Amino acid sequence: MKRAVLLSLVSAAALYFAVIGSHAAGPTCDPGNDGLTLPDGFCAAVVADNLGVPRHLAVAPNGDLYVAIQAGRGGGGGGAVALRDADNDGKFEVREKFSDLNTTGIGLRNGYVYVATPTSVVRYKMTAGTLKPTGAAETVVDGLEAQRQHEDKGLTFDGRGSLYVNIGSPSNACQARDRTPKSPGQDPCPILERHGGIWRFDENKLGQKQDDGKKYATGMRQMPGITWHDGSLYLVMHGRDQLNTMWPELYTTEQNAELPAETFYRVDENANLGWPFCYYDWQQNKLLLNPEYGGDGKKTERCDQMTKPLAGFPGHWAPNDVMFYSGSQFPAKYRTGAFIAFHGSWNRAPLPQAGYNVTFVPFSGRNVSGKYEVFASGFAGDKPLVQGVQAANRPNGLAQAPDGSLYVATDAGTGKIWRIMYKK
Repeated sequence: MKRAVLLSLVSAAALYFAVIGSHAAGPTCDPGNDGLTLPDGFCAAVVADNLGVPRHLAVAPNGDLYVAIQAGRGGGGGGAVALRDADNDGKFEVREKFSDLNTTGIGLRNGYVYVATPTSVVRYKMTAGTLKPTGAAETVVDGLEAQRQHEDKGLTFDGRGSLYVNIGSPSNACQARDRTPKSPGQDPCPILERHGGIWRFDENKLGQKQDDGKKYATGMRQMPGITWHDGSLYLVMHGRDQLNTMWPELYTTEQNAELPAETFYRVDENANLGWPFCYYDWQQNKLLLNPEYGGDGKKTERCDQMTKPLAGFPGHWAPNDVMFYSGSQFPAKYRTGAFIAFHGSWNRAPLPQAGYNVTFVPFSGRNVSGKYEVFASGFAGDKPLVQGVQAANRPNGLAQAPDGSLYVATDAGTGKIWRIMYKK
């Protein structure tokens, strides 16, 4: 009897450690990484699918994943979804929806799940032992400006009681007539009064309005990818469109595709990033005056006093999220650097469309320490990316799993989440 009991205990322990070990190692990698191209030693698996339009992600310490779902695109409904890997196979087979709102930003903070809609930030109280929140939504901030262009909201926390939210500009370049050839820019730009910046709120105070917050920084077009890291706010911003369409005598069609840069910033309080007066040319490494304000592709007047980006990327790649890596699973070169999810372009014709990747930016301390590199590509599929062709998948959100692997949320297709792991 004692021998039988001992064998039973040994078998149970072996099973336990096998399960724990398989969970720690992550899921089995998909054949061909489900189409992704990754650096040597990395592999990927699709760990959730058919989510609709997943945007930003948040990971709990136990590995549960919380996903913001955007409404409208592809005809689907919005919401927020909690995912759990209950059988420790590395994939999320448990799915519980806890919101029907149109959400893009999401974060976990002090026992709450915060979600951002185009006009608000609400939070749901977590309950110990349950996957999804069980209480009703509490409104933290309501009445945020949101118009058709650039209404998506992201959020982040500074760890000292403040919540930060982006409010994008409902305009391309603050023209008197938006997206109209030769229409001049408004000066001053009235949009900047309640748009085009980052607003700061009290994360614990309910029932706030936009005017209860403080405009933390200004001069931005659209920047849903925001994060707080090492005592500072960082963000990625979408550059303007249609330089050649609006000003064909000043810009070629090739310049229209490659310019202006998509940009990555560290943002201090009261910073001005320059929109709509200036844009960043990643080829010249300069902030240049927009043609709506007298620019010609060379002039820098007025822009010299604006905050310069940490890095610039080819035009129209569309950065939707940024995340600093703090894990130890990936090789040392990735530690403390930043990953950026590029949703991909729509307006680079006659050049092929581009972006649709996750790019890595190396850091040393608070500064970029080298050239960026495309870390994960292949999301868009194998069709030629010419104007009008829909990419198979488009990256949207990033999050780091407790074991140091990387989650990437994508839309355009069925709405997948990939998990990228280092196995070498």
